[in-house]
Amino acid sequence: MTDTSAALAEKLITAWRFFYGRGFVDGFGHISARTDIPDRILLTPHAFGYDASPDDLVIVDLEGRQHGSDVRLPSELPIHLEIYKSRGDVGSIAHFHCHHATSFSMSEHNLLPTYFLASIFRDGIPIHPDSRLIRTRERGEALAKTLGPHRAALMRAHGIVVTGPDIEEMTAGVFIMEDNARRTWIAAAMGAFDTLTESEMAENEKEILSSRGPIRRIWALCAAEAAASRG
Repeated sequence: MTDTSAALAEKLITAWRFFYGRGFVDGFGHISARTDIPDRILLTPHAFGYDASPDDLVIVDLEGRQHGSDVRLPSELPIHLEIYKSRGDVGSIAHFHCHHATSFSMSEHNLLPTYFLASIFRDGIPIHPDSRLIRTRERGEALAKTLGPHRAALMRAHGIVVTGPDIEEMTAGVFIMEDNARRTWIAAAMGAFDTLTESEMAENEKEILSSRGPIRRIWALCAAEAAASRG
């Protein structure tokens, strides 16, 4: 593994331990990142445990072939392959079954930004209509089409997929998406609730993405929680 790949693997494991500790990994879920070789990604394999190390990650090309390992891969590998093929701007992908966000895929309510950090989703979170596992290239292509240019998508009665240009922003996106869903659920339990206006979201999104301050703060939290869990 090159120095660049080793650093990428450390980041991916840090994100994984953060998600695991936060309960985002409930027996299901996987994350990945592009390597410095354009057609290869670093991926968490099937049934990846909390105590896994960077050496346990696998390198897969965009045709699904493993390089340097022969372990079992996630059954929904096409989520990653087809999104990377269709989106050159995506550098990292997560798929989880987060409770609060996923619930909006089965609700009369759309998952809209109610919390200021969720302004990064101001262009919408489309709902993929097929609840089946994304086990084939065709289903992966369909999900990638639903995602389109958006940062994230809900998979109806199934889960979420969140992208980012790098691991840090993917991690922040997952955290913010589930946090916004939870805050919206709390507000909805009180009665009518407000969503952010388009002008509010535009201003918030610009500040968040240009400064990347909140993204760095979330990544610092991620790193701290992952380090604490290792004693």
